Amino acid sequence: MTALTVTALNKSFGGLRVTANISLTVEPGERRLIIGPNGAGKTTLFNLITGEIAPDSGSVELFGRDITGIPSRKRTHLGMARTYQIITLFTRDTILRNVTLALLGLSPLRWNPLVALERQRHLTAQARDALKRVGLDHIADRPLAQTSYGERRRVEIAMALAQNPKVLLLDEPFAGLSIDERQDVRKLLRVIPREVTIVMIEHDMDTALELADRITLLHFGEVIVEGTRTEVVANPRTREVYLGE
Repeated sequence: MTALTVTALNKSFGGLRVTANISLTVEPGERRLIIGPNGAGKTTLFNLITGEIAPDSGSVELFGRDITGIPSRKRTHLGMARTYQIITLFTRDTILRNVTLALLGLSPLRWNPLVALERQRHLTAQARDALKRVGLDHIADRPLAQTSYGERRRVEIAMALAQNPKVLLLDEPFAGLSIDERQDVRKLLRVIPREVTIVMIEHDMDTALELADRITLLHFGEVIVEGTRTEVVANPRTREVYLGE
């Protein structure tokens, strides 16, 4: 059984076709890299997979279950989590509270407007465990506004990991990071167990290629190359898209 199967996804906005019959299959435990120039449809593909936008046609399956018609909020409960290209966190709250709020979204307590979050010790403990995994447990009580951009990237990954996903989608996790911060995130991603399947969009090719098992190249909303790192890098279509050859 595959972890993620995308079949003939099509999406247009007005007269602009953003994805054109995109199909891909990701095996359990795989590290899949999605690449392509700006406007290739990468983030739109993620939004279709997570249900944040609905496809015009096609389907998405998660471990053999068709989730195409399932609302985005419910896909998290089925084992799907993601990060975003643009970080959207609560800067006035602490790092710990941000991660705890992510966990609250999976708990029945989310329906209780009177819940005292600081009293939910089981959620706090899980949040601290997630922060430990990304190396931020020592500053868990620091306001997010007092953290670096790289630390915020790791907070976002901690929020996703705290939900114990089976499939983790990362939208440009290295974007805007310094060389040292990239090293930190690279180390973090390497130690995520293979029980978690990772699909990642990334522009930093040198960094991302080290992590990928297989690569899918999108161009104008279509899959034009797919294969191992060696196969994709050697393919003339890849050089054509990135180098104009």
